[in-house]
Amino acid sequence: MERIKCGCGHVNPHGTLLCEACGRSLTGTGAPELLDMRYEGSARRSQTYNKTFIDKVWNFFSSVKVGIWLIVITLIASGIGTIFPQKMYIPQFVPASEFYEQKYGWPGKLYYILGFHELYSQWWYMILIALIGVSLVVCSLDRAVPLFRALKAQRVDRHESFMKGQRIFGITKGENFDEAVKAVKRNLKKKRYRIREENHAILAEKGRFSRWGPYVNHIGLIIFLFGAMLRFFPGMYVDEVIDIKEGERKEIPGTDGEYYLENKQFILEVYDEKENEAFSEALKKTGDVAKNYQTDVVLYKRKGERVPGAEAGLIKEKEYSIQVNNPLKFDQYAIYQMDFKTVLSAMNFVLVEKETNEPLGEINISLDNPKMRYNLGNGYTVEILKYYPDFDLDDEGLPVTLSRDPNNPAFVFEMYTPDKPEGEISLVAIQQTVEPVGENKYKMQFAGIETKTVSILALRKDLTLWIFALGGLIFLIGLSLGSYWNHRRIWIQQRGPDIWLAAHTNKNWYGLKRELQTVLAGTGINEPEDRNEKKGK
Repeated sequence: MERIKCGCGHVNPHGTLLCEACGRSLTGTGAPELLDMRYEGSARRSQTYNKTFIDKVWNFFSSVKVGIWLIVITLIASGIGTIFPQKMYIPQFVPASEFYEQKYGWPGKLYYILGFHELYSQWWYMILIALIGVSLVVCSLDRAVPLFRALKAQRVDRHESFMKGQRIFGITKGENFDEAVKAVKRNLKKKRYRIREENHAILAEKGRFSRWGPYVNHIGLIIFLFGAMLRFFPGMYVDEVIDIKEGERKEIPGTDGEYYLENKQFILEVYDEKENEAFSEALKKTGDVAKNYQTDVVLYKRKGERVPGAEAGLIKEKEYSIQVNNPLKFDQYAIYQMDFKTVLSAMNFVLVEKETNEPLGEINISLDNPKMRYNLGNGYTVEILKYYPDFDLDDEGLPVTLSRDPNNPAFVFEMYTPDKPEGEISLVAIQQTVEPVGENKYKMQFAGIETKTVSILALRKDLTLWIFALGGLIFLIGLSLGSYWNHRRIWIQQRGPDIWLAAHTNKNWYGLKRELQTVLAGTGINEPEDRNEKKGK
């Protein structure tokens, strides 16, 4: 569209309300009683063009209301995501589709269908984050670019209608302009104003940089959102829990089989009340208090390429003692000691003739990888028909396992003896024996347990942390710019024998008026009026 040429000679973009140079009204209706100085009357694209599809998209995202609604919708979605636990916090042995429905009923099923169980990796949630970023970019460009152009183009000598349209405005009759200006300039310099002079006119300005505070905030938020989106890309962010038993070697999750970890030993040290008498009373009341718990580990790295179905060749990288606040660090990863627990590792059973209570042989069953057949000699054999690591009974009284962890192991044994070659079946748990198909002659008698300590380690990798820190720093800088500084301008002009004075600030009008009192004191120029106060506003 055609540009608008002002009477002062400056060519303004189409849609400009006040001339960028002299401040004259370009609407053709005359200047309003008080000018709207929010964007210096500059031409914003969203308020000027609305014909093409691009214009409509731009105008949609330039609306502050749209940005607020996007944030509200995202907050509501995030809130719904906290109603039930996310998938990473539910038992891993149960499919998510079954877990939510079984535990929470139809709300849980709906929660799963809508994808709230993995909220922060859902495509629609990422789109919401991206739309907020687009809204911030468009809002900033739609306002910051015209504002920058108008402030850069402003002249010292402003139009009469511009002076009269300011909130703070006053006229001093018949004073000596030169003497008054010298006195005002001295006082303005003491207040750190930047002074420009042109054609018996003065523009004193300071704090213009504060106008960019909100837009610096937007830049910080955009960088912050960018960092949040990067977390969804593989390899950028890892937050996993590793449960590893003493003597066990595991592939480290998130490393694509490149690194393995072996738990050599777990060490637990507690405070001794004899070491420090000052704590003896407290320790007697609370019991044992952990002084140190650590996991001595060996880190291995895969040798060569990973071949499916083949055992990985490993090279020892380092040995390390992982303690609280003393993680193992390698290749941008860190493994922290979080907790520990004691679990069952093996169970001992004895085959006994019930009538004589004579032991006929003992077996040791590893709960991690139990053998299915045990030969006791002399014709006595025991087979495991079913293994329930976490034994329980369902609503129909049938045996089930609640998890894959050996919290309450139970076995269904079939016992073969010389006089019972067809075998006898028995279900045996800790201190519990059930004979489901009739009374047996022989039984498997519980004889003891063996335990192991499991180290609970946290695996962390975050390549986005510096992006969050940068975004947060820039946001704080923008917040400081907009909060602690003001953009203040004072125009002084000689019109005939009179001195005209107008002033404007983007905020803190009380502070500007107090400053004007100091600047004008002893200069002979009258203090201007606040037209809002004059109207009782």
